[in-house]
Amino acid sequence: MLDIGFWEIIFIAVIALLVVGPERLPRIARTAGLWVGKMRGFVSSVKADIDREIATDELKKTLAKQAAMPEMEELIDDMTGKPLQAGESTAPASLDKQPGDADKAISGLKADDKQ
Repeated sequence: MLDIGFWEIIFIAVIALLVVGPERLPRIARTAGLWVGKMRGFVSSVKADIDREIATDELKKTLAKQAAMPEMEELIDDMTGKPLQAGESTAPASLDKQPGDADKAISGLKADDKQ
């Protein structure tokens, strides 16, 4: 934020002590500290809002990019042989086999190996 070193702070404190006086300096320092704290809180709040907006914008771009991919829909249509309806599973019908189908396929492969 501000690049103020140790010697600059000491110089400002000495000038403030000479200008304001030792009686009012603690009250002014406390008030200045409160204002600095409020400014830091405001800056951190603004930064959080900006980060949140950037994340929202990136998410919107990603969703738009995914929605603009008709190749995925065509690939799913080609795999299933029919267009998907709302709420329908994306798995092709050929993958929805009965439990014993895999055993039959394996035994068919073993029979082919023996020949």
